[in-house]
Amino acid sequence: MKTNRKFAAIILVATALTVHACGGGGGGGKNQPPVVPPPPPPVNVNIDNPTLTVANNSPVTAGGGQELVWSDEFNAAQLDPEVWFFERGDGSQYGIPGWGNNELQCYLENSAQLDNGLLVITARAEAVGGKQYTSARINTRDRFAFRYGRIEARIRLPGGQGLWPAFWLLPQYNIYGGWAASGEIDIMEAVNLGGSGGNNVHGTIHFGGEWPNNQFSGSSFLVPTDATAEFHTYALEWDPVELRWYVDNDLYAVQNAWSTTGGPYPAPFDQSFYILLNVAVGGNWPGAPDDGTAFPVTMEVDWVRVYSGTP
Repeated sequence: MKTNRKFAAIILVATALTVHACGGGGGGGKNQPPVVPPPPPPVNVNIDNPTLTVANNSPVTAGGGQELVWSDEFNAAQLDPEVWFFERGDGSQYGIPGWGNNELQCYLENSAQLDNGLLVITARAEAVGGKQYTSARINTRDRFAFRYGRIEARIRLPGGQGLWPAFWLLPQYNIYGGWAASGEIDIMEAVNLGGSGGNNVHGTIHFGGEWPNNQFSGSSFLVPTDATAEFHTYALEWDPVELRWYVDNDLYAVQNAWSTTGGPYPAPFDQSFYILLNVAVGGNWPGAPDDGTAFPVTMEVDWVRVYSGTP
């Protein structure tokens, strides 16, 4: 038994020397610096009493000048709640579950973030609030609204079946009645890019009476290069009797005939409207995602700018 104890002691000493010689995993025995996890993304929190700024712009005319009256270049560390309102949920809070379109996402405040000078809206396949997808919808309601002039944004769009990115306008006040009697202007929408939607974007106005007596009129444009891989500038020029849509300064649509049950022409597009940016998932227009839709997917916005015309 003594021989066995001596043999065991030799083994323990040898083992200890071996462990000491390893130095805790190499590096000459020096402790490695701890791995610091990246900071969590900023938390987007709405404020209760934002200040509304309304820009009553002069129309933009051919050959006339333009004056920048509002912009967000997205160069800050975090979205400003004085500028943007962060939607949450599926629209039930407004009495329109599925946002009135049978959409499949739950909007989350933090699905919109700033990254390297871009607004990034991310749609994910994750179960929240009884929905199987999440995304973001932000707007300037009660913060900034404008009438007439030019609005434009430089955007890279997400592609895939069931994806519905949009850059659009809604009335600050429903002067002429509920949707769509007070109007809606879709500066840019796209559905199912890279699939059944091709490389097309759409510009549309909604008007007429309150749902279901609403009307719409719109046009499509085939973007010449990949809208999901490259940034393009989507713009609208708006004056009292005409709206004009552009992609990269190419005019592709003009609207000058509309109406509302709530007032005489040029209503409803004679009032101030606010800005919206979002990515919907599913809905009546694109349909649901399929197995080929790759999540997460992003829409990236370089900037949004609003101009007034000058003489």
